Amino acid sequence: MSLSLSFTNPIISRHVYSAAFSPPLPPPPPRFLFLSPHTPAKSRFHIFYRVPQRATALSATASIFRDTAASAAVFAGAYALVSTFDTLTQKELIQQSLSRKLVHILSGLLFAISWPIFSNTGEARYFASLVPLVNCLRLVIHGLSLADDQSLIKSVTREGNPKELLRGPLYYVVMLMLCALLFWRESPVGVISLGMMCGGDGFADIMGRKFGSSKIPYNQGKSWVGSISMFISGFFISIGMLYLYSALGYLELDWRYTMHRVALVSLVATVVESLPISNFIDDNISVPLASMLVAYLTFTH
Repeated sequence: MSLSLSFTNPIISRHVYSAAFSPPLPPPPPRFLFLSPHTPAKSRFHIFYRVPQRATALSATASIFRDTAASAAVFAGAYALVSTFDTLTQKELIQQSLSRKLVHILSGLLFAISWPIFSNTGEARYFASLVPLVNCLRLVIHGLSLADDQSLIKSVTREGNPKELLRGPLYYVVMLMLCALLFWRESPVGVISLGMMCGGDGFADIMGRKFGSSKIPYNQGKSWVGSISMFISGFFISIGMLYLYSALGYLELDWRYTMHRVALVSLVATVVESLPISNFIDDNISVPLASMLVAYLTFTH
């Protein structure tokens, strides 16, 4: 017979057993690890519960059908998004630079928001990753001038040079794919990284170009307004995404703890984005990688 006491850590639940009655059990691993299994919190949104796995041909077929349909829907949505902004640019209803940044902001965030429509199987993340993978191949093909798509080039490049597709836009979709594969819905790390790369960096460029007359002393290519905008937008977009996944039952968070950690990640990402290193490493690599590292360390330790 053993007597046990339990308490809950803000992020990791542990059980402490009295040494007088039984030997201590090893603590469970941190909740937010790469490819960690998902244990949903109680949620009002019953459709998104992770149900126990049943090894039946019917459930496997249904999951594959659902994930295939979800991948097709996300891909169609991404194509429609780019086409819409391309049309607005051609009709001169929006400037090309603004159109490119809005695509930068919305495509990644909508991709992350789409994850709940996939099934609860372990293979769902791979189906979701097909969307950025297809776009990755598309960018490589057009970046190498193996095919010509002027609407794509105008929508996502600065100067209309196809070779630009092999830099920032390619790094962007690779990061989308990595966040889905490594973190998926069970970890806040991927969601926060996408919030910083898509929302934070995107709004920094928009606000910096329009109001950024006061430059940062150590980098004249960046402005105080842009950096402040990145910190604020990255923080609130990340919090909003975490709230969504918490409401759907994929994450269980202590919000005071979470907000402090997200603020730290946002600060680090903002500082990294402001550094004069863009000639050596693209923001679509440095910002999400810095966000991943800090978020992983703060949410798993």
